[in-house]
Amino acid sequence: MKEKQYFTIPQLAEILGLSRIAIYKKVKRGEIKAVKIGRNYAIPEARISEILGKNVSKRTKRIIEEAVRKTVEDYGEVLRMLGND
Repeated sequence: MKEKQYFTIPQLAEILGLSRIAIYKKVKRGEIKAVKIGRNYAIPEARISEILGKNVSKRTKRIIEEAVRKTVEDYGEVLRMLGND
């Protein structure tokens, strides 16, 4: 039976190039799903690829697409001007 692989907050911080505090805050806000083990958090390996964008869920993909659509709708002209510079 394959054992589940987990990463600690410091390990994830190193992978993402962020501080441990930044990762801890994201976990507390629910932006990064983690399992609490005692006083520590463990992030399942499957979540790492999602965080890195390799396996984006359909729900997350819809959220991203909506955010891009709204940004282009609200700032399209500014984005075009920046693209010309």
